[in-house]
Amino acid sequence: MIRVGVIGYGYWGPNLVRNFIEAPGTTVRAVAELRPDRLGLAQRRHPGVEVTGDYRELLKNSEIDAIAISTPVSTHFPLALEALQAGKHVLVEKPITTRSEDAMRLIDEAERRNLVLMVDHTFVYTGAVRKIRELIDKGSIGEVYYYDSTRVNLGLFQHDVDVIWDLAVHDLSIMEYLMPESPISVSATGIGHIHGATENIAYVTAFYESSLIAHVNVNWLSPVKMRRTIIGGSKQMVLYDDIENSEKVKVFDKGITVKNGPESLYKLMVSYRSGDMFAPRIDITEALQVEARHFADCIENGRTPITDGHAGLRVVGVLEAATRSMKERGRCIQLKPYAAARAVCA
Repeated sequence: MIRVGVIGYGYWGPNLVRNFIEAPGTTVRAVAELRPDRLGLAQRRHPGVEVTGDYRELLKNSEIDAIAISTPVSTHFPLALEALQAGKHVLVEKPITTRSEDAMRLIDEAERRNLVLMVDHTFVYTGAVRKIRELIDKGSIGEVYYYDSTRVNLGLFQHDVDVIWDLAVHDLSIMEYLMPESPISVSATGIGHIHGATENIAYVTAFYESSLIAHVNVNWLSPVKMRRTIIGGSKQMVLYDDIENSEKVKVFDKGITVKNGPESLYKLMVSYRSGDMFAPRIDITEALQVEARHFADCIENGRTPITDGHAGLRVVGVLEAATRSMKERGRCIQLKPYAAARAVCA
């Protein structure tokens, strides 16, 4: 039984506490939260769980094996580092840190102490995304041509990160998991409409060494909430709509076929293929439940998490480059070696 301490009981913390309590192989020993009202709520909901206003009590507690961190992004690095130095396995909310250098420090600390460091890239553990990965792996989609996502809603405005770090991070983590290669460069544009605040609308484009391209539209000022992604391939195309209650993933047997014409090697003929659509059955287990089980399994059996520190680092590398590009009006930014196999920018 993996005994977990949760730091932060704000927006996401209650979900972590509930799932670690319900997941087989894990339990929650204690919750740390600065705000008395939230701490009181945790105590009322989970009377058997210790509560405290000082997170250091969790780090000193010998009955706690792992720490889950659900706090503002700017606090991820210092809290995760202290937890690792205290000998605790760590699950940290996305993004892992605000700087690549800090992410590398956490990776080194975890590896040196033989501890599990895992990032809460929740969407990777959804049944929908795992099904899409299965389709890509077995070649059903064929060569992946593009990833096009719209992730918009009205609010919630974040004070410590811009809309890319808040919303695009989800798509970047999904792309990290699904795409057969890593991006080599990124371009982004965005703007803020509130004086003194961060950007609330942004468009991010990731370029790959092959003809694969990815585009993400994120927006805090949309009148409707949309979570829709299209993945196009040479054989099939996939529509992933996270807001759909039932058919979250739809697979379309649509595409194009290109071949040389008989008159000339240089004359191309394009024909359109339009076939059936089907919605594959997907696992409806809550993503955090799958993630909690995976975290416990990695700790107990010495496995490497799907969303380990290195995956978190690569996502942060793209986030940093996208933010820099956005500040420079969309200039294409080469990704660093840990985020791309080869950095080439048009």
